[in-house]
Amino acid sequence: MNDYLESIKEAVVNRRREQIEELVKGAIEKGISIDQIINDGLIAAMEIIGQKYTNGQIYIPEMLASGITMKKGLEIIKPFLKAQPTRSKGIILMCTVQGDIHDIGKNIVIMMLEGGGFQVVDLGVDVKKDKIVQQIQEIKPDILGLSALLTTTMPGMKTVIEELGEKGLRNKVKIIVGGAPVDATFAEKIGADGYGANAIEAVQLAKELIRKE
Repeated sequence: MNDYLESIKEAVVNRRREQIEELVKGAIEKGISIDQIINDGLIAAMEIIGQKYTNGQIYIPEMLASGITMKKGLEIIKPFLKAQPTRSKGIILMCTVQGDIHDIGKNIVIMMLEGGGFQVVDLGVDVKKDKIVQQIQEIKPDILGLSALLTTTMPGMKTVIEELGEKGLRNKVKIIVGGAPVDATFAEKIGADGYGANAIEAVQLAKELIRKE
């Protein structure tokens, strides 16, 4: 059993996209639980990737390739998820704010969050504040992630936070912000709960915020 999980983990860490699907199928056929495959195989691998990135052993292209490999493994598992309950670390709503259509950084963060065991709902790019408010009311996420690449769209983050305050929803969701022009000072100034300088920091921050709830 451990051999299968180790092989899955190694395939993700070493970006072996051509092997991951068969390895996951093999683990399922051997009767290894879906939870074990996810937690001890796929998520464990992405934790290793996160550490390697933090240590400067790999860079964004390698991290992205491992994330894609992990997602291929998850695709095999998805049909089985409907048949049994799974333990998510939390629900995160992600989007790029209104006026901004950049999504590469956001998509990398989403991939790493999913690899970290979170359920992520991606609203896409150029998302208006009204839609964000509506989705928070409907989905009731634990965390809202706001992204911006343009300095001209950064104020949109503050607008969203203010709107949530006016609707009485601000204390119902933690908010993290990120993007090239964003920093910790700006995050604090607009009333966000935290700032992630990169995908790894965003995952770590999300875990910390969930633990504090």
